[in-house]
Amino acid sequence: MTVALAPPTDQHAAVHALHRYVGDVAAALGVGLESCTVDQDSPVSAYLALDTRLPTHPHRDLALLWHEEHGWSAAIETHSGEDLLVVDHLGGPDVLPPPHRVARFVQDLRTAGPRRTEPPRLRTRGTHADLARLLHRYAEVA
Repeated sequence: MTVALAPPTDQHAAVHALHRYVGDVAAALGVGLESCTVDQDSPVSAYLALDTRLPTHPHRDLALLWHEEHGWSAAIETHSGEDLLVVDHLGGPDVLPPPHRVARFVQDLRTAGPRRTEPPRLRTRGTHADLARLLHRYAEVA
């Protein structure tokens, strides 16, 4: 199920923490919550529409995608109905990097362009309980 990123009505702590994390990333990027969606089905993922374009793709809007196994990637919007074109991956050891690191990733893309085309394997797929633990750790630190 994909839902717009608004204050969650489901009080499950992991869902709330995921919405908070994506909201924090959106805030670090200067993006409103109306530009964000979270897909809570397995695998859990998120989408952030950005109001920016890359020099390498001047006629396409940039978006960020988050995936519970690969973390963040940058993608170029396509025509209606087509899949997004992934052009870069943040990588690193953490599937939930701090929001300022995600914002820096976008800034680096805007200045240096895309570099990493293969998705990193950040962690083996766990259960939703594993993801909930990671999100709870993020919520405690944030």
